[in-house]
Amino acid sequence: MRTGLSNPMTKLNVKQQLILLFLVMVSPIFLLHWYGNMKAEHLLKNHVTSAYVELSKQNYTVIKRDMDTISKITTTIIQNPITQQLIPLESDPVIERVRKYDKVDKLLAGNSIPLNGGEAVYYSLYIYDPNDYYFFAPKRQLMQTGVYFFSDADKPEWFDRAVDLRSKGYMDIIYTNVGLSRINTLAYIRAVNNVTVGNGIIGVLVATKMDMKIAESLRSVSLPDGKIMFTDWDNRVLAATDSKLMGKQLDLPPEMAIADTMEAEGSFDIMTDEFIYVVNYNRIMSHKLVYQIPVSSLLKQQSELKNVIQLISIAYILFGCIVMVYFWRSLMTPLQKLAQFVHTYEPGKLVPETPGKGRNDEIGVLFAALYDMARRLNVLIHYKYNMDIKQKESQLQLLYQQINPHLLYNTLESIYWKSSLEGNTESAEMIKDLSKLMKIGLSRGRELIPLEEELEHASAYVSLQQKRYKYEFQVLWSIPDAARGILIPKISLQPLIENAIIHGVKHMGEDGEIHVSAVVEGERVTIKVEDNGHKEVDYTALDRLLSSDKPDHTSGYGIRNIHQRIQLHFGNMYGMGYRRGEHGGTAATIILPASYDVPK
Repeated sequence: MRTGLSNPMTKLNVKQQLILLFLVMVSPIFLLHWYGNMKAEHLLKNHVTSAYVELSKQNYTVIKRDMDTISKITTTIIQNPITQQLIPLESDPVIERVRKYDKVDKLLAGNSIPLNGGEAVYYSLYIYDPNDYYFFAPKRQLMQTGVYFFSDADKPEWFDRAVDLRSKGYMDIIYTNVGLSRINTLAYIRAVNNVTVGNGIIGVLVATKMDMKIAESLRSVSLPDGKIMFTDWDNRVLAATDSKLMGKQLDLPPEMAIADTMEAEGSFDIMTDEFIYVVNYNRIMSHKLVYQIPVSSLLKQQSELKNVIQLISIAYILFGCIVMVYFWRSLMTPLQKLAQFVHTYEPGKLVPETPGKGRNDEIGVLFAALYDMARRLNVLIHYKYNMDIKQKESQLQLLYQQINPHLLYNTLESIYWKSSLEGNTESAEMIKDLSKLMKIGLSRGRELIPLEEELEHASAYVSLQQKRYKYEFQVLWSIPDAARGILIPKISLQPLIENAIIHGVKHMGEDGEIHVSAVVEGERVTIKVEDNGHKEVDYTALDRLLSSDKPDHTSGYGIRNIHQRIQLHFGNMYGMGYRRGEHGGTAATIILPASYDVPK
């Protein structure tokens, strides 16, 4: 017998364990009270810093959401056919160029509106036009949005960088003209690729006033005498709660410089004697969100923190006492009974009478719910068993009812036509074949029939088709005696032969051949319907049709019907599939178990 260290808690009863737990819970409160008085300033910094770290993450999420919105809008503008057509071409008449210019100008203006009542971002499109095909368009920016064409002499300094980055956008502080004024603004710059030409560039799309949009998100957070700045990876301020800081270089503590060299990602915080810095890094976008909070503004709350700690200590002790009493009197004993019931319960086992019926609290509700749930589980076990059987029966009946009846209607029409033109002899033969179809199709209510009967059904169908359309194709039957007694879902071969006729040998005359064969291999039977047609077949699409949960019923409904019925009867190991035939045509294969009808 193996021996090991015993758990000392097992030598105590539950009451003693709860008392010990209470002492363990209360003792740290006194230590916390002493430690809080000594280290209040340090704790205050840590707690506030942690709060601002979370706030920084949320704030950056808001900024990232706005930037994602801008990115999606630029993508929409770039992919818009109106934008893609704005290519300087000499072949376009002037009036056509004016129309294209006007459409893109309206498109940009339509997207340059405030979002959710906030600051607006303005979109401008700059297109390289050295031949001055768009001579009528403005050559310098007069409005906050619009389309502008330029040559080598007045190319913007950021244009080539945007072209080099292709479809990847970036943010930079640029100068722009608004009327007669020249202002600097934070812009999101992105090249406009020509989607019809792999390496073609139509121009560069610029979203300005990003600094005001980001500053709006920054101002949603209030810091005690602090500053919030949105910078690039080199600590240049792109946007800030104080607009005067835009474009200036931010000096972070040396510790932050070490984080920059360590492939930083996420939030980092540093406390110095003067400031608390919380920096949220995003290396993918090469941006930082910097919180700078003066330490002096936080020290004013030190005394308040001490009082809060004292109140929390007293409240925590009182709460612990109440919890101890409540657990002992109201919870522990009922929960032990409940645990015992859960441990001994087995599905299907008779459930005893529910204890504690007079209780109206949560424990009483839990008892009633758990015991009722056990009873319902017993009922559901039997119910589910019966429902599974009924569901399969319903699915089978539904599949049979959905079989397309066009064969019967077309056959009756053919009988009428033949009887009218040729007399009664051949029509009588067709009526005989049709009776075979109807007899085996009904099968006296059976869902599974011997392969012998299914072959008789398929032969009658082939005979009808050859008489109806005077087809000259041949059907070769290679069915061994060992396979003729196996069970198969009724009306399984006829749709496959119909597909082989229509899509394979219909127009081949006497050269067309359909080979129906069966092979028995142990407990497995393979039935194959193969034609020698030359029509191209998308086998991937057929496999997708058979395996998809939501197929397109407008194409190939019959073969999916067969596949589902086989799997409902015999399981997912069996079914049907398509592949290229040995003679160049298409081969439909049915895999079945070697099951036989048991005589009653």
